[in-house]
Amino acid sequence: MATLASVVLGLVFLLAGGSKVAAGPAWREQARGLGAPAVVVPLVPWVEIVVGALLVVGTPGTLAVVVALAVLASFTVLIVVRLVQGRHPPCACFGAWSAAPIGWRHVARNVAFMAIGVVALVA
Repeated sequence: MATLASVVLGLVFLLAGGSKVAAGPAWREQARGLGAPAVVVPLVPWVEIVVGALLVVGTPGTLAVVVALAVLASFTVLIVVRLVQGRHPPCACFGAWSAAPIGWRHVARNVAFMAIGVVALVA
C-alpha cells in the first residue's frame, strides 16, 4: 500500500512540476498573483519534479514523502489565507491546466493528497 501511495503522489508531483515548467512565465505570474514568495517561485517546479521522481522510483527512507507533505501543507496554508482574505486568484497548481480561481475544493484536493502522503509514510 505504501508503494502505491508513494507512486500516486509522485505522479501528481511530476505532473504539477512538469505543467508549471511547460507554462513558463505565465505560471510564474500566476504564482506571484497567488502570493507565493518571489524567491521560491522559480524553484517550485523543479522541487516538485525531483520529489515526484524520488517518490515514483521508491527511494528508500522517508525524506521525499516528508518534503512532499511539507510542500502540500505550505500550498494549502497559502490557499486558505487567500480564501479567508476573500481573494480568488488563479490556482496555478498545475500550470496552464489550472487557471480556475482558487476555492475550497483546492484545499480539499490538497488534504486528499496529504492523506495519500501519510499512507506512503506510515504504511
